[in-house]
Amino acid sequence: MIKSPAPINVFADTLERVRSAALVVIPPGTDVSRVQVEPPRDASHGDIATNAAMVLAKGLGKNPLDLANAIRDELKKHDVIAEAVVAKPGFINLTLVPAAWTQELRRAVRAGRDYGRADLGQSEPVNVEYVSANPTGPMHVGHCRGAVFGDALASLLDFSGFKVTREYYINDAGTQVDVLARSAFLRYRQALGEDIGAIPEGLYPGDYLKPVGTALAAEYGDRLKSQAEAQWLPVVRAKSIAMMMEAIRADLAALNVKFDVFFSERSLIAGSADRVAETIEWLRQRGHVYEGRLPPPKGAPVEDWEDREQTLFRSTEFGDDVDRALKKSDGSYTYFASDIAYHRSKLERGFRTLIDVWGADHGGYIKRMQAAVAALSDRKAELDVKVIQLVKLLRAGEPVKMSKRAGEFVTLREVVDEVGPDAVRFMMLFRKNDATLDFDLAKVLEQSRDNPVFYVQYGHARAQSVFRNARAAFPDLPADLASPDALPEAPLDRLCDPAELALMRRIALYPRIVEAAALAHEPHRIAFYLFELASEFHVLWTQGNASPHLRFIIRDDRQVTEARLVLVQGVATVLASGLALLGVKAPNEMR
Repeated sequence: MIKSPAPINVFADTLERVRSAALVVIPPGTDVSRVQVEPPRDASHGDIATNAAMVLAKGLGKNPLDLANAIRDELKKHDVIAEAVVAKPGFINLTLVPAAWTQELRRAVRAGRDYGRADLGQSEPVNVEYVSANPTGPMHVGHCRGAVFGDALASLLDFSGFKVTREYYINDAGTQVDVLARSAFLRYRQALGEDIGAIPEGLYPGDYLKPVGTALAAEYGDRLKSQAEAQWLPVVRAKSIAMMMEAIRADLAALNVKFDVFFSERSLIAGSADRVAETIEWLRQRGHVYEGRLPPPKGAPVEDWEDREQTLFRSTEFGDDVDRALKKSDGSYTYFASDIAYHRSKLERGFRTLIDVWGADHGGYIKRMQAAVAALSDRKAELDVKVIQLVKLLRAGEPVKMSKRAGEFVTLREVVDEVGPDAVRFMMLFRKNDATLDFDLAKVLEQSRDNPVFYVQYGHARAQSVFRNARAAFPDLPADLASPDALPEAPLDRLCDPAELALMRRIALYPRIVEAAALAHEPHRIAFYLFELASEFHVLWTQGNASPHLRFIIRDDRQVTEARLVLVQGVATVLASGLALLGVKAPNEMR
């Protein structure tokens, strides 16, 4: 993945000063790319800390403390540096003058929702494949988490300058869609008036297939009943998949999730071209496929091990634990073989950065797929697999297990219809993707600090209420106080209270958070940050109740009021931008 220079902001400015200061006291041409700046863990240590001396000293044969002192002395020559302190074993803690933070606040307000937007990707094509649920039934709450994660990650990468393609891989080949077709055929017979009795074990029992049966009956009458399975199966399978995908698209639309590409697995083997066979032969010609035997598995059994001569991919040459089978004993392709051909299609479409979002039960599949991408691209492409852990659905602390519609699980649509897409999207991102998530249907509707989505949205709504109250106090203020140009002359030097400076520093962190989240493929960082920003804003608002001089609106001091309105603009701007990245609305009022 390409990484361009960081976007212009106070942290990027400070990083440039630190690197320049280091180059004054070390040999010219020294690589300073590992020098970084970050907020210190302890706010009492200053505004920004740097590891410059720590990462440079060893290569230069210098003592880290001595080098830190030399860099510190250079940094103190900058007017924007109020204080520079060296801490063992060689960190440099910097405190900036308040003007640095007011300047960044002004920058944020002027940029509006584009604050934090960057060109890190430099239009590099990135393929984000997510959801990719089998079209055998309605989407469940586990699919929901993967859908939200993938969609938010795609938005984050787009905001950071990558050219993103959102892709859904339709698993419409293999035994599971044949089972779907047989299940739908049973509902077709039921639609014709036949008593089908209990659904046989091994077929899909959910009521969601009744409309498919009804549609088949309306289109074909009773003609399919007299046909052999080999005749009706392709017809029923195609109709079932089409209707299931239509339902899946509708469920995703309810969650505001859309895709650029729906790629059919069956297209790899349909018609005269067999893309799977072509891919196997392509790999064979390069020495990556051979005929051989796999050794017996050690420890836990390997699901695709067979004691026979078979077609194998040399995945161990690319970091996997064992070579992998490409064909089953009956000559059909393994799922892995089809997946290799599918990922080859991504490479042929020009992608070199691939992100796959998978369910928790696919963790053991990661190494082999990364090995395949390495072989297909001659190690020039990167596959990052993000595993989505399970969602535990609760209601007031009690497990919710059954669905009215699916019969075996709670569907995505039921959850969205009950609590709304905003609550679903935010809470699905308010925990790292590889950690199990507890989603409480009652908790996400509470109007309290314990409900993060409410607390963040309330922060934006509260900012808008401050604007409305300010116009009531000062009728000649601009009609749209949320506009970047509303208060260009506000005296921001009046923002000098420690709580105000702390809030400005939090706002200034946003571009850095966006950059880090994009490069790590971790959109949950945005959700965490928004909650912290909203929390600090609510705390400052509450402090104004106890200390009137801290209120945002001071009726006998217009200058302070205008300066604080700009601070509120900064909060509202960043909350709106971050919520947009997560696909969540930024309301002007909470009802």
